[in-house]
Amino acid sequence: MKNKLKILRAERDWSQADLADKLNVSRQTVNAIETEKYDPSLPLAFKIAKLFGKTIEEIFESDKK
Repeated sequence: MKNKLKILRAERDWSQADLADKLNVSRQTVNAIETEKYDPSLPLAFKIAKLFGKTIEEIFESDKK
């Protein structure tokens, strides 16, 4: 699943560890989502969207068309 997580994180000058702390997940989880190796659960996707003040659709895009 394509996402804008790395861009949004960089705009706030947050490290992966900073974002992981805010989401209560591991840094490895943030890295896996950013590199599109892992799709977040729906509750985690909602948490990410809320943190950035965006909708899930603004952050995540299905790579299946």
